[in-house]
Amino acid sequence: MAEPTRRPRSTFGPVVLLGLVAATAAAVAGSKSWVTGSSGDFDTADQGNQAMVSTLSANGASESPLALALALVVLAGWGVVLVTRGGFRRAVTVLALVASVGLVAATAEAFWSLPGKLADALLELSGTDTASTSFTGWYAVALVAALLCVASTAAAVRLVPTWPEMGSRYDAPGGAAADGSGAAEVPTENIDIWKALDEGRDPTA
Repeated sequence: MAEPTRRPRSTFGPVVLLGLVAATAAAVAGSKSWVTGSSGDFDTADQGNQAMVSTLSANGASESPLALALALVVLAGWGVVLVTRGGFRRAVTVLALVASVGLVAATAEAFWSLPGKLADALLELSGTDTASTSFTGWYAVALVAALLCVASTAAAVRLVPTWPEMGSRYDAPGGAAADGSGAAEVPTENIDIWKALDEGRDPTA
């Protein structure tokens, strides 16, 4: 009876680690250049025009800002999953999954739109009628990371009810314990224990 429960719990570390790595990679790749190109004798590496062309269409953050924003949402979602519990934790994983699907869609859309935008910018700047473009390795990283985000968040939605949670004992102490021994004495004893720990004394001595 214990084996089926133990197996899903053991997925907590790998799934969360995969999700964090994938979301971080997607966020980093989203801020890099996804497409480079050249037109005639004009190249995107030429001195004064390099920043202009990069800003117009080659940079993922400027031309596909939604992808970067969604990657950050997924990354933040994993942080929330680590410190919450219960139904709210499950809701966060669902939100992260929705953001991951949007991340894949935004990254895939860039495959069709960015080369054309860069080519148009090159033609306008160079005054020629031919242009060539190509994707950088960062675009491949962004696409793979987006797919891994979907896989990890989908696994989280399914497995999160079986994952270990941060116990209530980690919450800040406060309030009186209703044990019938006197409403005024119990919180005083708790406070004395915490004061003793703060002062480096053993409250059990």
